[in-house]
Amino acid sequence: MNTEQTLRTFTDFYRDRGHQLITGSSLLPPPSDPVLFTTSGMHPLTPYLQGRPHPQGRRLVNVQRCLRTTDLDEIGDPTHLTVFEMLGSWSLGDYGHPQSLRWGYELLRDGFGIPRERLHVTAFGGDDQIGPDTESQRTWQELGLPVELTDDENWWSNGPVGPCGPDSEIFVWTGGPGTPPRGTPTTDPRWVEIWNHVNMRYRRNEDGTLEPLPQPAIDTGMGLERLTTVLQGHRSVYDTDLFEPWTRLLPPLWDLDGPSTRLVCDHLRSSIVVLGDGVRPSNTGRGHVLRRLIRRLLTTLRRDDPSHTLTDLPLELVDHTLDHFHQPCRTDTVREVLLHEEHRFTKLLERGRRILSRPEFKGPLSEEDYHYLHDTHGLPRDLVAGLLG
Repeated sequence: MNTEQTLRTFTDFYRDRGHQLITGSSLLPPPSDPVLFTTSGMHPLTPYLQGRPHPQGRRLVNVQRCLRTTDLDEIGDPTHLTVFEMLGSWSLGDYGHPQSLRWGYELLRDGFGIPRERLHVTAFGGDDQIGPDTESQRTWQELGLPVELTDDENWWSNGPVGPCGPDSEIFVWTGGPGTPPRGTPTTDPRWVEIWNHVNMRYRRNEDGTLEPLPQPAIDTGMGLERLTTVLQGHRSVYDTDLFEPWTRLLPPLWDLDGPSTRLVCDHLRSSIVVLGDGVRPSNTGRGHVLRRLIRRLLTTLRRDDPSHTLTDLPLELVDHTLDHFHQPCRTDTVREVLLHEEHRFTKLLERGRRILSRPEFKGPLSEEDYHYLHDTHGLPRDLVAGLLG
């Protein structure tokens, strides 16, 4: 099952059960939202999860593209991505958690063909405020799935205050053919979490107390890229069909090691998506995030060979990314912005090398030096560290 088939299978399943498909395309949250980018599938739905009526009803499904910078240091491993897509379903005061769990199991088993023997689930085992989630535990046992109880690992919250509640996570065994499942999700890393079902029943107050929400809701989230990796039997998301053009075209073009190839692939793809949503590089806000991504990929690209340049970037990769995310941005516009940023970065490197060659910067730099270089000469700390390294 390729990525597009996986998407259709998910959305069709929930639409057949009365869910309305809502827009989840843009990375950009509404103007009133203080965050720079949408970071999760539920993020745009926060007001409705707290009780506001949604114009499309009480059963919803979507595919939301997201961007997270919290895991930037992990980019380069086989699983982390900066821009990714979340498959989500919601019940806004409609059906309850047991129904959500039953549908989740049905979709994984019948829609995606994952046998019951490869599934394991976890549920909230209780803490000093709330008792164990016996409702979910009983539902999973009726479905014949093994359940492991945990404490805070199965409690979802959107921060120190706000909506929260117990969740139940579904794991798939990835030990490979001929390796029977063993252990539990907390004892064997070959159990990979693919889907979280949150029973959003409470609001946590500033003093730490919990009060029931007037309208309980169900919020589920499943990463598309992780799901396709599992369904296609791969260890790395970069081995799926979604990244096939990247892994086919980039390695022959630039001689990089595995982690560097993955970082360049991720940051280039993410930059294209951000550009496709109308963001342009700048020194503040969303534009700063985009500029940071481009400079990180350029630093990695040139680390072993300064002659590497984005002028060699195959336009097929830009087209493939814009097509997948259904973005109307022109391919040549994306290329022009990337090349302009590369030119700016090259000039900044040249200026940085001249400044750092001065006698006062020969020894180890102090915090005051880093602040001076940034505030006076516009040299970010990570760029200075790279030049000195």
